[in-house]
Formats: sequence, C-alpha cells, structure tokens
Amino acid sequence: MEVDGDEEIQQAVRFALFHVLQAGARAERRAIPAKGLTGSGYDGHAFWDTETFVLPVLTYTAPDAVAEALRWRQSTLDAARERAAQLGLGGAAFPWRTIEGSEGSAYWPAGTAAFHVNADIADAVVRYVAATGDTAFERDTGVELLVETARLWRSLGHHDAHGVFHIDGVTGPDEYSAVADDNTYTNLMARANLLAAADAVVRHPQEAARLDVDEEESAAWRDAAAAVHIPYNKELGVHEQHAGFTRYQHWDFDGTRPDQYPLLLHFPYFDLYRKQVVKQADLVLAMYTCGEFFDEEQIARNFAYYEPLTVRDSSLSACCQAVVAAQAGHLDLAYAYTAEAALMDLADLEHNTSDGLHIASLAGTWMALVAGFGGLRRDGDRTLYFSPRLPEAFSRLAFSLQFLGRRLHVEIGPEKATYTLLSGPPLTIAHHGTRVHLNGDGPAVRPVPPAPERPAPEQPRHRRPHLR
Repeated sequence: MEVDGDEEIQQAVRFALFHVLQAGARAERRAIPAKGLTGSGYDGHAFWDTETFVLPVLTYTAPDAVAEALRWRQSTLDAARERAAQLGLGGAAFPWRTIEGSEGSAYWPAGTAAFHVNADIADAVVRYVAATGDTAFERDTGVELLVETARLWRSLGHHDAHGVFHIDGVTGPDEYSAVADDNTYTNLMARANLLAAADAVVRHPQEAARLDVDEEESAAWRDAAAAVHIPYNKELGVHEQHAGFTRYQHWDFDGTRPDQYPLLLHFPYFDLYRKQVVKQADLVLAMYTCGEFFDEEQIARNFAYYEPLTVRDSSLSACCQAVVAAQAGHLDLAYAYTAEAALMDLADLEHNTSDGLHIASLAGTWMALVAGFGGLRRDGDRTLYFSPRLPEAFSRLAFSLQFLGRRLHVEIGPEKATYTLLSGPPLTIAHHGTRVHLNGDGPAVRPVPPAPERPAPEQPRHRRPHLR
C-alpha cells in the first residue's frame, strides 16, 4: 500500500497492515480476537469485527488465512446450534463474543439480539469463495455455514399477512438502537445469506443431502429473501435504520457536553434506545456491504441524513463513514475519517490503546483506502469494480490485490487510474461502470471523473473527525 502526499498516513497504514497480518495471517483455526495479540482488552474475545473488517483485508492479500478463520467458525457450530436451540430457533446462532464458540456476553440487547453476526459470517464465506474460486472449501466448510445460518434467519423471521418477511427484535451494528424491528443492515445481509445458501446447495447436492436440505427448504429461503422488508421513509426520502427510527425524537446534541462522550458511560441505555442517535455506522455500513440495493442519489441522501446523528462512540465507525463519504463525493471528509481510523492507536484517540490495539480499525484503514478512495466493490458475477477518486491531500494511491489466481496492481492519481495484471490469466474489471479487459501485456489507463458536487453534511456537535 503506497500513499503519496501524507507521510503520516503512509506510516500508519504500514503499522496497521503489520498488526492485521500478525493477528490473522497465522490464526490456524483459532479466533482472531478484537485486540489481536496486543493486549488484554475484551479478554481475548472475538466479535463480528473479524468477518466484517479483518477478513476483507485478508481475502485480497492473504486468502489462506481467511479459510482458516472460517474453518474455526465451522468448528464451533455445535455450540452455535445449541445456542439457537436455547433461544427456540433453528440452525445455528453464532455468539456475539467468544473465544471457543460459546457466548461470552451476558448483556442480551447488544449481545444475543445482535443476530447479524451470523450473516456477517456468511458474507465472509461468499466473499472468500468469490475471490478465490475455492470450491473445495465451499463444499467442505462453506455450505454448512451457509445452511445453518440460513436456517436461523428462516426461523427468526416471519411472513406477515401480506407475505412480507420481517425480522423483529434485533440489534444491528448500532448498539444505541437495540431490540428493533427490521433493521435494514440485518435484513439485507440476511437476504444475501438466504440466497447464498440456496445457491450453494444447488452446486453441492451431496452436502445438501448430508445436511437434510430438501427443495422445499431451499425454496422457503428464496421466498423469504424475495419478500424481506426494507424500511423507507417516503416523506424524507431516506431509508430507515430500522422500522420507525426516523420518527424518534432527536438526541439533544446541543445539550451534550464534550466530556459526556462516549454517551454509554454517561446516559442510560433506556434513553439512548428511544432517540435518534447512532453509536456507529449501521445504515451507512449497509450501503457499503449491500450497495446494489441503493442508487447513488439514495446513498447521498441517506449519508446526509445519518451523518449528523452518528457520534462514533466506537472505533468501528470512522472507516465505514470514510468509504461511503468517498462514494458520495465528500472526499475531504472521507480523508479525515481515514486519518482517524489509521491513527486510532498511534495517536491513542480513544485513550484506551493500553488495553490493546483496535484491530478492526486498523483493518478499516485498508478498507477506507481501497474501498473508499479506490472504490473497490465486488458484484455477484465475480467482477471487481473500481470507482477511484483521491482527496486533494493525496497525489497518488497504489495497492495490489489477489483475485481468482491473479495479482492485480492498481495505481490512482488525481486524473487517471492505471490497472496492471501482474500475473495470472486475463481478467475483466470495471472502472466507473465501464469494462476494462486486462491480458497482462501492459497497463490499462483510464481517466478519473470528477466527484459529484454536494454540500458536505455536518456532524453532531463536538463529534467532528479528530483533528491532527
């Protein structure tokens, strides 16, 4: 990863990648804890951070490590099935926090109810297989993980009288909105999980038979996925973080002092849960992970609505906001959030680095640069999509990826992007929606269009990105 124009970010991303690789590259069927190997914070537990923040980096840089991390999840399936049975659900309910597979959290609104961890694991399976073509892994590990998580969603959700599929009483990524109905992130990720499981059992009928999946069950997954409810406020023209969220009272940001952040240490959860205040990217994260469900104008409007509500009381948020800010054309804001994610520990921004490094935020630095300014996305047809744009502070950004047995080098400047296939058979990618065929004979150079001009949204009072 090469960053020209900001030596501090260059140093920080090297620091970040070192610790992400140290924590994950030799996991060898062990959990990748939230603090990696660096401290006692969270008592060594692993969370959804692994699949959503750390594994995307490793998928495109050290994919063998991803297979091992997901095999560890598979090894804990018995505990996850037992947990689902305790909750009166089918399939497997993976824990919110764990070391060896059992649930380590006793706080149910932000723990047990955060079922999205199951879809996050399924998403990591799909991403890994799409990026590597590892059909043996899909057969031996992926199918079982996809099937058992799909069974969870089918038992957790329900069809209403009109046939619409709802998932009620869950906690999404935003832990200041607990036990809510139809969290958009959860519903969209569950939808992808259900469809991926239905597709996987078609490709692997023997594994489907071993897991007692019949055509009726897989058809029920597809029906649920097709009918998933996505809350939307037509008057405001924005998607709701969960059903009814936009009718809640706004948090009194003007009446909140800077020393009262993070809010969870100064205000009761009861009050947080019933106000429009967002701890960390939730609907904004959905626009990154499930971007095909949002057009560019919806992304811009949604980001403008949720940015003034998001207080970033979690180190997981800045990198997600950086990615979507860049997509919406707010490149300077994306740059500020990238710096916050990158310097989370080097500058001890949350005053708790002594407990261990924030591995997800460090991995999020790669996410902010590659998915944010590089615009990396992956479509269902196994095509890599890039929509690169740089902030004024960067004169150049370059990185390499592994994808389907190829090595691809991407170099982005203010006015052009260069794509070079370093090894492997020919590859077709997309640049700002236009297909680009790479055959290894030389680089392909494409112009970088200007970012759309939109007014930059405000942040909550006292919660602008950290200044350097």
